[in-house]
Amino acid sequence: MQTNFTPTQLLDPDVAESEQILRKCVHCGFCTATCPTYVTLGNELDSPRGRIYLIKDMLENGRPADAEVVTHIDRCLSCLACVTTCPSGVDYMHLVDHARAHIEKTYKRPLMNRLTRAILAAVLPYPGRFRLALNLARLGRPFVGLMRGGALKPFAAMLALAPRRIPAASDFAKPGTYRPETERRGRVAMLSGCAQPVLDPGINAAAIRLLTRFGVEVVMPEGEVCCGSLVHHMGRAEQALASARANVDIWTREIDGQGLDAIIITASGCGTTIKDYGHMLRLDLAYAAKAARVSALAKDVTEYLATLDLPAHTPKGITVAYHSACSMQHGQRITLAPKQLLKAAGFTVRDPAEGHLCCGSAGTYNIMQPEISAALKARKVKNIEATKADIIATGNIGCITQIATGTGMPILHTVELLDWAYGGAVPEKLTGLPLG
Repeated sequence: MQTNFTPTQLLDPDVAESEQILRKCVHCGFCTATCPTYVTLGNELDSPRGRIYLIKDMLENGRPADAEVVTHIDRCLSCLACVTTCPSGVDYMHLVDHARAHIEKTYKRPLMNRLTRAILAAVLPYPGRFRLALNLARLGRPFVGLMRGGALKPFAAMLALAPRRIPAASDFAKPGTYRPETERRGRVAMLSGCAQPVLDPGINAAAIRLLTRFGVEVVMPEGEVCCGSLVHHMGRAEQALASARANVDIWTREIDGQGLDAIIITASGCGTTIKDYGHMLRLDLAYAAKAARVSALAKDVTEYLATLDLPAHTPKGITVAYHSACSMQHGQRITLAPKQLLKAAGFTVRDPAEGHLCCGSAGTYNIMQPEISAALKARKVKNIEATKADIIATGNIGCITQIATGTGMPILHTVELLDWAYGGAVPEKLTGLPLG
């Protein structure tokens, strides 16, 4: 793609990076075949190629974002299926990140949209506030029908996603060190997270039990905060970078102290962002090197477990439909490890059709774009149920929450099934079911 940025514009390092990304695009259109919004809506401007044209025009002309650009960028899930598909290596992730930050700086959204986004940014990254909001959700449920139209649709979507029962807080969410049950073979830090320990604390608990059972010491450091992904995808760059710096400091202290073999993440959406800390903080002289070191140590829990060479089990007679979260398969390019671990643990694994397409969760997307999200969820659930599997496994809390609202099939984190297979208790969601 030919670009026409001025030398002055290219003095801005973000513009210079975006210009290099734009130049790689050859207009081939391969990305349109795997883009969930283009497949759903059929609008060229809702494809990566269409959004690239909009971003190029906006940045090249140095103009503020307008309503058309915002509409189509907001519809992007950041699923990154286009990045996996692109034969030219277009770094769409960082291009759309730049566009969102530009939108946040230059575009004034309608009042209710600003309010909704502000509430999400002020609540979701903070477990205490999020738990309070979920407890208050029951007061709003009787009014969901009244909210489904107009500017209140996101609030209706929030209430629809809110679980009826909120699990009790887990001790595993508290800072502390969990000693291995056998001779120590590794030491890792594990991200507690923000939404996940509120929605499903059993995930981290299962990961800690499994890791310590196989000789890995797990530390949950004091002072850790949200990874920053939720606000990062809203274009709130400074808020995201503040979270990144805080976590880099916390984990650097552990690295320089007793040392870490890895930083374990059990939510793949968080993992994609933490693995990008080195890029996000590349221009910060005080943090660039530290952030790069943290990103290099970041590992999805299944990525790390695959290095431990866990023993194989005989088949259990249980079939698992494996849903590969977009942040796992496209963001981190982890495709085989989770399925290989499940197979080794004795499960039969099936791949749903159209596995590359997003389920429609995508952080706050199912709140901000409920109609598109609902269409993608219905498509995903249909493909999963067609596998005739007994249960669903995935590696991201957003996907778990989203898919669970569309099917009666039990859906669990991969690590919960692995913990069960290697000596843990039957996961609560499977209690009483005729399995194995």
